Amino acid sequence: MLETLQIENAALIERAEITFGPGLNVLTGETGAGKSIVVDTLAAVAGGRTGRELVRSGAAAASVTAEFSGVAETLEWLEENGVEPDEGGALIISRKIAADGKNTCRVNGAIVGGAQLRELGALLIDIHGQNDGRRLLDEKTHLAALDAFGGHRDALAEYASAYSALREAEKELGAIMGDDAERSRRADALRQQAEEIEAARIAPGETDALRERAAILSDALKLSGAFEGAYAAMYGGEDTYGAAALLREAERSLDGVEAYSREFADIQSRVRDMRYAAEDAAEELRGALSKLDFSPGELDEVNSRLAAIARVTRKYGGGESEVLLSFERIKKELGDIELSGERRLRLEGELETLRAAAQNAAGELSSKRRASAERLSARAAEELSQLAMPSVSFETEFMPSDNLTPRGAEDARFLMSANAGEAPGRISRIASGGELSRIMLALKNVLSESDAASTSVFDEIDAGVSGIAAQRVGEKLFELARGRQVLCVTHLPQIAAMADRHFEITKSEQNGRTATRVRELDAEGRALEISRLTGGENITDTALEAAREQLAAAEAYKRRP
Repeated sequence: MLETLQIENAALIERAEITFGPGLNVLTGETGAGKSIVVDTLAAVAGGRTGRELVRSGAAAASVTAEFSGVAETLEWLEENGVEPDEGGALIISRKIAADGKNTCRVNGAIVGGAQLRELGALLIDIHGQNDGRRLLDEKTHLAALDAFGGHRDALAEYASAYSALREAEKELGAIMGDDAERSRRADALRQQAEEIEAARIAPGETDALRERAAILSDALKLSGAFEGAYAAMYGGEDTYGAAALLREAERSLDGVEAYSREFADIQSRVRDMRYAAEDAAEELRGALSKLDFSPGELDEVNSRLAAIARVTRKYGGGESEVLLSFERIKKELGDIELSGERRLRLEGELETLRAAAQNAAGELSSKRRASAERLSARAAEELSQLAMPSVSFETEFMPSDNLTPRGAEDARFLMSANAGEAPGRISRIASGGELSRIMLALKNVLSESDAASTSVFDEIDAGVSGIAAQRVGEKLFELARGRQVLCVTHLPQIAAMADRHFEITKSEQNGRTATRVRELDAEGRALEISRLTGGENITDTALEAAREQLAAAEAYKRRP
């Protein structure tokens, strides 16, 4: 239940604190006094869209704080969103709207996002504006209202799951059963690509190795001369000694000197190491010379191979690895096409099973809807008869669909007849403005048991209602408020008289600025306000006495069992 609402710098309201109570809370005031501002601030703390237009002129920001009690239904939300419960059991929501349009939302002091606040607000406040009656004209909303009344959540979830699985299978099968000629052309192209890559016999690193070989072959004569000269210098010739041979002779000359001193031994060791190094270098030179041994056409062959690899890599990727990845992708796609026949047969079998499951779920949902429609018709007719529409009939018309839809196997719309002897017709063609208001209130009363929110707000839903109908609307609002907190903005004295708490909203000029004030009325204040609602500005003693009698009659009605 909404306990208090604190408003600062919101439109015409500089500062206000309203303490609401259980039952029916009514707000009245002249047109333009600022009643809708209170509703707008309630919508803001419930996560409704708002912006800088709510900020009072000249103020840096508008702020709204609402405190709720008895909020057990919000505990799961608090846990899921990491918000600590209040130690006293209250729930405090605040929202600050800056003049630049930026918003800050807090729940029990923790900052939350707008989507989170809207989710929480749906558990706390249910706001019905002046246009809600008109929304009944939108027949797209009727099936959802019927499902809400019938409590079809589980049946809807089961059908939604079955329908989703069916649609996914249909989509997959449709993709497989595309144009057969196109798939055949695609398979031929893939086979040609696979054969071209396979024929190239590309190996990772081959290009680098071939380029190195080509560079060597291009300068083979020059390299051969260099290596042959170096090899001769190392090993010598028939008439000359090479470096390795000279180092062997030096090593033999030093044989036995190590016995005389460590210094001589070190010299002998270094000479031996130099001889080893020279022989190793000579062997490496001989190996390099062997690599320069090539056939006359080898360079042409290497260049031809490089050109062939370059053609394939340009076509299928930037390098050898990319070409090989393309090859794997091509083989997979080709395999998928070739196996599509088997997959199609499997999916067709699965599709039959999924279609049967979806149709069964749709059938269960349809049965529940028709049973709920009968109960809704009886309840709505009963409620409307209590709202000065005694001859009304209300029913639900079902329109079966040729195919299953996300909403089920049918659509639905509400029909009504306002007068005895007339066939039910579409609400948009039959109901007047006042009748729309009463139909909406009747449905709200019928659907209230399935609503999560414990506070309902009605913003001037009494448009087009007067006389006995207005009295019945007031009584119905009071009945609705027996099981939940109701806040109602109204211009009708019949509704105001039924209030458990009555707030007056007035507008005045202070220090050159227009300001709105909200105050709770006592018994005498209520009589004066109801007199004003009935007769206008000139309140006579007779009008005041009539207002007191109206209040007394309302109290007598409320005391009835």
